[in-house]
Amino acid sequence: MKSIKKAFLKVLSIPHLNLKKYYRQYRKILNAVMAPVKPPHHKLIDHKIMVEDREIPIRVFKPEKNPLNKVLVFFHGGGWVTGNIDTYSNVCANMADETRHLVISVDYRLAPEYPYPNGLEDCYHATREIFTHLELIDCYDRDITLIGDSAGANLAAAVSLMARDRGEFLPRKQILIYPATNNDYSNSSPYKSVIENGTGYVMTTKKIKDYMDLYVPKEEDRKSPYFAPILSDDLSNQPSTLIITAEFDPLRDEGEAYGHKLKRFGNYVKIYRINDALHGFFSNPLNNIDTNLAYEKINQFLID
Repeated sequence: MKSIKKAFLKVLSIPHLNLKKYYRQYRKILNAVMAPVKPPHHKLIDHKIMVEDREIPIRVFKPEKNPLNKVLVFFHGGGWVTGNIDTYSNVCANMADETRHLVISVDYRLAPEYPYPNGLEDCYHATREIFTHLELIDCYDRDITLIGDSAGANLAAAVSLMARDRGEFLPRKQILIYPATNNDYSNSSPYKSVIENGTGYVMTTKKIKDYMDLYVPKEEDRKSPYFAPILSDDLSNQPSTLIITAEFDPLRDEGEAYGHKLKRFGNYVKIYRINDALHGFFSNPLNNIDTNLAYEKINQFLID
C-alpha cells in the first residue's frame, strides 16, 4: 500500500469518538453520510414481517434490467450497533442491478438497546418467513442466497448454523463479505491480521471490541457459535459458501480460517482475498475497483 494512502488511513482511524459512549451520535453521523439515493428506475418495496407481537422491517429491491427469479437475503454491517435499511439502500440497489437478483434487506434490531441474540433472532425469523412463503417471491428455495458484510456476514453465518440446528429451513448458499467469526481481538488472538491490521486502517481492534461490548455484554454468550461461528464443534451441513476478505482488515484471517474449517467439515467453499483492500470497501461508494472485483466473484459463485 502506498505510503500516502497509509498515512491518510491512520488519520481516519484515530478514535476521535468514544463509540461505546456516543454510539447514538455515531449512528446519526453514518445516517447523514450514507443517506439513501433512490434513482427513479429502482423499484423499492417496504414491507414488514410479523413475528409474534413485533414487526421486522424489510426493503425489497428489484433489478433495473433482466431480473432473475432468484433472491439475495441481505444483512447489513455496522458492528451490530449501526446501520439500517436506509444507510444500505444504495448498496442494495446496486447489488440488485449487479446480480440481477431480487434483494431483500432485513432491518434487524440493534445493540445495545437490543443485545445478542435479538438482532440474530430477527434475521433468522425474517429468513424463515421468506423460505416458508416462496409463492410471494416466485422462486424455489434453492434460489435463495444469504449475504452480509462484516457484522451482517456474521449474522448470515449464524443464521445458517441456527437453521441447520432448528431444522425449519436450510439455505443452499451464503456469501460472507469480510465476516466477523471469532471472539478474541486482544494481542493474544491466534490471527495475525488482528495484530498487523489492528491500527491504522479505519476499522481498528478497539472499534471491534467496543462493538462487541455493546452487542454481547455477557461473557458466556461470546463462546456461543451463534456469535462466534468459528468456535462451533460441528460445521457440517452448511450452505455452499463464498468468503471475500480484504487484505488490510483485522478480520481477514479469521474469515479465511472459517472458510477452511467449513471445508474440513465437507462443505463447498470458495475464499477470495482482495489485495490492497480495506474493511468496509463493499459499502464505500467511492471504491468501485474493489467492489467490481467482489461482484465478479459473487456472480460466478451464484451461477456455479
